[in-house]
Amino acid sequence: QVQLVESGGGLVQAGGSLKLSCAASGGSVGSRAMAWFRQAPGKEREFVAAISWNGGTTSYSDSVKGRFTISRDNTRNTMYLQMNRLRPEDTALYYCARRVSPIAPPTSSQYDYASWGQGTQVTVSS
Repeated sequence: QVQLVESGGGLVQAGGSLKLSCAASGGSVGSRAMAWFRQAPGKEREFVAAISWNGGTTSYSDSVKGRFTISRDNTRNTMYLQMNRLRPEDTALYYCARRVSPIAPPTSSQYDYASWGQGTQVTVSS
């Protein structure tokens, strides 16, 4: 059973940057599409970005497009989310997720992802 562990969250001022990491243990992230989601207090979990198994296809929510970049290094069993020009509305608990089916495409639906990390908190002050 693969375990996902997020790291890199923290407190940053608006306009600043953070880079999140999602490391896998007990299994490989290779050959699986992965994604980042986030959940703010009192709100539902929402899609942030997704990446195909080989990194060739990426997608983003409209709210982060142009500011966030998703990437992965399968040799390190790690996925990343580079977040630039952060805004207070980006404050949330950020989760990484992994699809179960090999070579399945990345999607924006949380219901397509079966493996989840515990989350890392990102707080952006104004």
